[in-house]
Amino acid sequence: MKTDFLVIGSGIAGLSYAIKVAKEFPKKKIIIICKTESKETNTKYAQGGIAVVSDILKDSPEKHISDTLKAGGKSCNKKVVEFVVREGPERLKELISYGVLFDKTKLNSFDLAKEGGHSTNRILHKGDYTGLEIERKLLTEVRRAKNIQILQNTIAIDLITNEHLLEKQLPHLNSCYGVYILKSKTGSIEKIISKITVLATGGVGQIFEHTTNSETATGDGIAMAYRAKAEIKNMEFIQFHPTALYQPKISTDFLISEAVRGFGGVLRNRKGEAFMLKYDVRKELATRDVVSRAIVSELKRQNEPHVFLDCRHISKKDFQKHFPTIQTKCFNLGIDPNKKMIPVVPSAHYCCGGIVTDEYGKTTLENLYACGECACTGLHGSNRLASNSLLEALVFSHRCYLASVKTITKIKFQSRFKELNLSYKKNINSSLNEKWANMSKKIMSENFGILTKFINIDKGIELLQEIKTISHRSFQDFISPKTLELRNMLTVSLLILKSAKKRRNNVGVFYNSDLQIMNRIRCAET
Repeated sequence: MKTDFLVIGSGIAGLSYAIKVAKEFPKKKIIIICKTESKETNTKYAQGGIAVVSDILKDSPEKHISDTLKAGGKSCNKKVVEFVVREGPERLKELISYGVLFDKTKLNSFDLAKEGGHSTNRILHKGDYTGLEIERKLLTEVRRAKNIQILQNTIAIDLITNEHLLEKQLPHLNSCYGVYILKSKTGSIEKIISKITVLATGGVGQIFEHTTNSETATGDGIAMAYRAKAEIKNMEFIQFHPTALYQPKISTDFLISEAVRGFGGVLRNRKGEAFMLKYDVRKELATRDVVSRAIVSELKRQNEPHVFLDCRHISKKDFQKHFPTIQTKCFNLGIDPNKKMIPVVPSAHYCCGGIVTDEYGKTTLENLYACGECACTGLHGSNRLASNSLLEALVFSHRCYLASVKTITKIKFQSRFKELNLSYKKNINSSLNEKWANMSKKIMSENFGILTKFINIDKGIELLQEIKTISHRSFQDFISPKTLELRNMLTVSLLILKSAKKRRNNVGVFYNSDLQIMNRIRCAET
């Protein structure tokens, strides 16, 4: 297959990009590939909303910029923060033009919510299913475009780069020419040759035993980019969402939106004590790194598996109106939020690092772009401000579009590439694959998280490297969807741990207890 534009991933970033290039070039071809169904993305599970300055009487770009920089632990790229915030309102207008509906007040102004780290109400939302609303409308817009083809149940194996060219007269810069794919329904291994490739593959949450992420979030884009020798950065900054519904036997956790705390939900320990004031004056509306560490501290202190989110004081009418999805989920588990507190625990949620890009989404490989959660743009620094992820995806997908339309006419198709020496076997060592995947998740969850130590990081690296070596021997000639996911999960997990081992300061979501002790010793000595 040949296509002018290839988009890997069908969340808000990938779909927004595809819509724009399709309209700009109605005669050029765009292919979107999706690992499973096109609607199965992290975007779909985004409950809270999108942070955009929409009320200039009560808010300002300067306030939003300041909040983002503070949340990011002074690790953000200030220039990126500034243009993302300032370009947000225009990208919001585009979403609305696609038919996305946001909740409004009786006076027909946006019903803005407040979340942790924000100095004012600025979160636009649709109930507690904002991401699902956006995903639906963007998919509708994509299907209207006659030059966009969606390939579902299509798994990217590896990016096609200079090393796959048959000709020896290679360009002096390493470039991306498309992707090798596995069609999971038929088992065929094929090539998609493209002029421009965009990685919009989402996050990495499934490398942990418990995560709020979609089952598709196995770090595929980051792992492929790493193997293609693109620059990867800040992988140690894994954000845990403070309030996932406590369900010990469920791996994909149900998110209890930050907006619930913004609406007045109070965190309590098993004694019923509201504890957040002990950790931060902002209490429940502190940033996610602070709230998550506070919860872990309470759990360790009281030797309990979870804390509670108390919403009993919120009226039944208001809870139903603002959080219908959460209410339904709780009801199904026998929890009435107006009568019982909701058991919650932190869960792996967002990767603040990823594939390094410039201000227009360009990676360090020619003709390869990245946007959305798989990209490291500089916006989030060491800790993402709540609801800035959808904003980043919109702004950077637009900038990827602006950059790629300038170069597409100058790029020529390469035609001769090596074939992959692989065969498809649907159930190749399926029990072993599942065992290794579960072991990998357990190792990551036990040795890296909200709190960590050097001894745990080293142990994690050693154990994961063993699994990687053994599994590679078993699967080097045969592949299946699960073997490809396992390879990517192990690659990303090791990237995280190796980055964590190098870090020498605690910042944002990263907290190494050993570094805290070392800093105390240094202070005492001086």
